[in-house]
Amino acid sequence: MQESDRDPSDRARRIARAFIEAIPHGRALGMSVVDIGEGRAVIEMPYDTRLIGDPETGIIHGGAVSALMDTCGGAAVMAHPSGPVATATLDLRIDYMRGATPGAPILAEALCYHVTRTVAFVRAEARQAGEDGLVAAASGAFTLERAP
Repeated sequence: MQESDRDPSDRARRIARAFIEAIPHGRALGMSVVDIGEGRAVIEMPYDTRLIGDPETGIIHGGAVSALMDTCGGAAVMAHPSGPVATATLDLRIDYMRGATPGAPILAEALCYHVTRTVAFVRAEARQAGEDGLVAAASGAFTLERAP
C-alpha cells in the first residue's frame, strides 16, 4: 500500500485526476484540473477558436461549456470521500446565463453535495476569472459505483 493510499482524501484526489485525464473529450477540449478536494472539483477550459459557436462574436459554443460542467461534476463525484470507483451522468440541467467572453478561459466548479447508495447529486457553476456573473449554472445526478 502506498503511503498516500492511507489518506482517503488523497486517494480520492488521485482517482478524480485520473478520471479527468482518461476522458478523451476532456483532453480534446484542453481541460485541466485546477483544484480537487473532498467532493469538489475545479476544472479550466482554455479559449479555443475551434470551439466557437458564433463566428460573429467569437463566443464559445454552449456544448463545450456543457461538456466542461459535466466533466467537472463527474470529477466532484469521483473525489467524494465515499470512495466511488466509477460514475456516469444520469441527468444534467444547465442554465446558460451569458456568453463567455471571447479569448478568456472558463472555470467550472462542482460540488457533490449528497450521495445515496447508487446516486450522487451535484451543483456546478461556470465563470471566467476576474469577471462578475455566471456563464452557466448546473445541477445533476450521477451514478455512483463503489468498490465491491
